[in-house]
Amino acid sequence: MFFLSRQSVNTFFLLFLCIFGVGLIQFTRLQKQNSSNIASLKIEREIKSEKLRLMFLKNMPSFGYKNLIADWVYLDFLQYFGDDEVREKTGYSLSPEYFEIILGNDPRFLTAYIGLSTSTSMYAAMPKRSVALMEKSLKSLSPWVPEKSYYVWRYKGIDELLFLGNSPAARQSFETAANWANNYSDEESKQVITISQKTAEFLSQNPDSKHAQIASWAMVLTNHVDDKTRKIAIGQIETLGGKVISTPQGNQIKFPQKD
Repeated sequence: MFFLSRQSVNTFFLLFLCIFGVGLIQFTRLQKQNSSNIASLKIEREIKSEKLRLMFLKNMPSFGYKNLIADWVYLDFLQYFGDDEVREKTGYSLSPEYFEIILGNDPRFLTAYIGLSTSTSMYAAMPKRSVALMEKSLKSLSPWVPEKSYYVWRYKGIDELLFLGNSPAARQSFETAANWANNYSDEESKQVITISQKTAEFLSQNPDSKHAQIASWAMVLTNHVDDKTRKIAIGQIETLGGKVISTPQGNQIKFPQKD
């Protein structure tokens, strides 16, 4: 009879364990890869489905419920924008699609404009779409309707300066914001007049003004934005040579000595 030595048995057993271990690792990796692929396909399907739904909402008749549709789609946008985990995988390309519906139904929805500027210009990298939507909607606004609509000119100026690099257009937008704000006598409007006029002056003296860019990022900080946007704004201010100082009265901006 043929007998295996103890050493041969041990070697065979170790070889079996190695093969089994490698197979188990590969199987686990394959499972994870399949799960990841399935999750990616699911997200992709959801994005396509949401895009189709937004196209439907954009083209369907409002039946006299324009404001209600605008509010409803804005809530949908907040859910879309706030899902950081999914947005890291898909990006923010649907942002302007939401706002075409929101502002198309209610161009006087003042709160929506800051979401448009942040999500479309900063995160979706589509500042031209953002500015175009604002330009179209501004035709339905006046200095008094809605109240403090001068903010839309400020958002437009920020996008034009920081994301399009169009200093002349930005200067005009900030000047118009100051002119519209001049119709109000409250402290908030007075601050808008001062900041907007100073930013326009910076741009008139130097189209590439760092002071104007820092002032624009500072405006972003005052808009009650999310933490992620706040960090981006502070980072950009510091990159330009400015500094954000937190005080009990709010953030104070220290400008560099040279523009």
